[in-house]
Amino acid sequence: MTSRRMILGLCTALLAMTSFGGVAFAKDKGRVLVYSGSTGYRHASIPAAVTAIKALGEKAGYLIDTSEDPEVFSADNLAKYRALVLVSNSTDPKKPESEWFVGARRDALVGFLKAGKGVIGLHAAADSHYNWDWYGQMIGGYFDHHPKGTPKGVVTVLDSRHPATAKLPKTLQRNDEWYYYKDFDPTMRVLVTIDPKTIGDAGESDVNPNPLVWCHDFGGGRVLYSALGHTDESWSEPYLINLMTGALAYAVGK
Repeated sequence: MTSRRMILGLCTALLAMTSFGGVAFAKDKGRVLVYSGSTGYRHASIPAAVTAIKALGEKAGYLIDTSEDPEVFSADNLAKYRALVLVSNSTDPKKPESEWFVGARRDALVGFLKAGKGVIGLHAAADSHYNWDWYGQMIGGYFDHHPKGTPKGVVTVLDSRHPATAKLPKTLQRNDEWYYYKDFDPTMRVLVTIDPKTIGDAGESDVNPNPLVWCHDFGGGRVLYSALGHTDESWSEPYLINLMTGALAYAVGK
């Protein structure tokens, strides 16, 4: 009887250890750095975005670190991470000195992607570092302008095979600040567009779809950009939550 109890007790302990180990493994898919420092226009929605990304990332099993200190961009520090999220990290296009990716920080970001890792740029990540051509190539273009306010508009998923768009509806009307771009790279894999004629009550004058979310292989790693998320409310929408959850999976990689 004693032996049977010992065996049962050992089996119970092993099962508990296995379960615990499974949970620990499930919650350790990799570490992600969320950077939201800005020296240009400061978006009021940044805190809501960071809070949402941290919550959805941890729910998905990632370890999420947040910072607004550009000193995090060192080779040694970035080596800890599998993905980087740039949240509206705008700089002032009229002030080159507002750009913090300089010297060794540039080398660290280049090396991060060269190591096969992933970068996600959000909203005003395209309104940043106009004096570093490599950065513009990484993002895929630069912010040019946007219609006034945060009007309604109809977004369309062009490519639902990507993790970022796999759970999104084909079309959806939503409100946001709708970015237009200059020097857009036409080789991007465009995932989501907006129909300019659906923006606001009167629509915009241009007739062709405008890209909003895209991705590409770049510098040895993966880059995804999303223009969405200007408002606080955006970051509680299932649309953005699902998009960002899939985007993180893409950026982190296997």
